[in-house]
Amino acid sequence: MVGVADGRAGGVGDTGVIAVVGPTAAGKSDLAVALARRIGGEVVNVDAYQIYRGMDVGTAKMPEAERAGVPHHLLDVLDVSAPATVAEFQEWARAAVDDITVRGAVPVLVGGSALYVRAVVDRFEFPGTDPTVRARLQADLDALGPEAMHERLRAVDPAAAETILASNGRRIVRALEVVEITGRPFAASLPGHDAYYDGLRLIGLDVPRDVLDQRIASRVDRMWEAGLVDEVRGLLPAGLADAPTASRALGYAQVLAHLAGECSEDDARDATVRGTRKFARRQDAWFRKDARIVWLPYDAPDLVDRAVAAVAG
Repeated sequence: MVGVADGRAGGVGDTGVIAVVGPTAAGKSDLAVALARRIGGEVVNVDAYQIYRGMDVGTAKMPEAERAGVPHHLLDVLDVSAPATVAEFQEWARAAVDDITVRGAVPVLVGGSALYVRAVVDRFEFPGTDPTVRARLQADLDALGPEAMHERLRAVDPAAAETILASNGRRIVRALEVVEITGRPFAASLPGHDAYYDGLRLIGLDVPRDVLDQRIASRVDRMWEAGLVDEVRGLLPAGLADAPTASRALGYAQVLAHLAGECSEDDARDATVRGTRKFARRQDAWFRKDARIVWLPYDAPDLVDRAVAAVAG
């Protein structure tokens, strides 16, 4: 164990912002907590759905008892009925980073929502919106469904279609809106690899695909055993089924379909595994394009030591 009295590892004192990234089920949360303990850090959630109160099992939110006393930010800040945009999240996360930094601690961002991570750590200004265009596209989504709108997006912006799940109607509508009002691909509005923070360090967890597929299946099994169906059922009175953002979360969307009588519970579980595997591949593809990321083997016996060395370099 490398460390000094104030909890910071040698050579890490001038580190700016750290982000631990990688696909779902790679072990990011555990590494973020261990790393934060070693370097005097505090964790900032950069997962799009862990910000919602009550969405614990299906988002694999780390229980407070497992956080080893490390302060966590942007967990449980919204009711499930509340919408949340990337632009709003950027503002909240950067405020948390500023607060942590002012107090002399190191912000350790962790999450698999690639767009959210990039929106926080890179220079990213959001394109404007046009209420008339948005309303028309939303009406089309309501009438045609997300898969048909995803095909429309694929026709005008194949690159954007590759990064957005066919079930994510809200993001599909936003991408189509940006294409229409800017005349440019949605991807052109996404952040480049231009760090917003000095001293940014990015750590990625590398998991072989076959291993990751098994870890995802095991995670979904654990979620079911831990009561995901009951969790979703319990959130119905809070408005989960009609929530513009929370209802689209993997696992929750599938269980909602089951509770609505649209599929069996086994079908919902299988669909969650398939959807999560597909999402993990998209996550990995996004992150692999970023040459700044230092990739570490997820199962390295000295993983924390390697991470400390990477952020100190």
